[in-house]
Amino acid sequence: MRRSHVTTVSLLVALALAACTNAKDVLEPSAITPPAASTQPATQGISAATVPAPAPSTAATATTTAGAPAAAPVTSAQAAAILSKTRLQIAPIVGASVEAATPLTAELQTRAKQRGITLAGSQDQTATHVLKGYFSAMTEGKDTTVIYVWDVYDPSGNRLHRINGQMKAPSTGSGDSAGADSWKSVSPATMQAIADQTIDQFAAFLSGKAS
Repeated sequence: MRRSHVTTVSLLVALALAACTNAKDVLEPSAITPPAASTQPATQGISAATVPAPAPSTAATATTTAGAPAAAPVTSAQAAAILSKTRLQIAPIVGASVEAATPLTAELQTRAKQRGITLAGSQDQTATHVLKGYFSAMTEGKDTTVIYVWDVYDPSGNRLHRINGQMKAPSTGSGDSAGADSWKSVSPATMQAIADQTIDQFAAFLSGKAS
């Protein structure tokens, strides 16, 4: 009987210890804490969403660059249209001798036609611009310098633009250092070169208004 009693007590003690061990396992924090790996999918989802963001700005830049060079032909066409509608009247030349003014006037007409500019007669009321020239010549040693000023007017007499310059060339005659006799030292080629420069600058002035 005594051995049975001891055996029974030992069994009760063993059961009590087992119960305590199970209770500890249930109350352990690791049993109720969610696993750390569960947060990874959310983080990966955020990173993937931010990657495509720069794409729209790249597309916008490409569109802007492709459309930039479109305006160049418009200016050229507009300038050509203005030149074709221009009717230039050349007033009598002031300061130059008849011998010097003759090749100048002839070359003005030739160069104007080459640039698509129509010349109007002195009595033509349809002129869009009037060109008035003032000249002087001065001989120094073996060279003669021609100084010129052109004023561009509208039909109402308002000055729109001024062209000026000078051209130095070897003397072709025995002109004085100043005055009317200096024109004897000016070659026709010098006056023709001045005419070409004048029309070119006048055309550039008109083209500048178009741009």
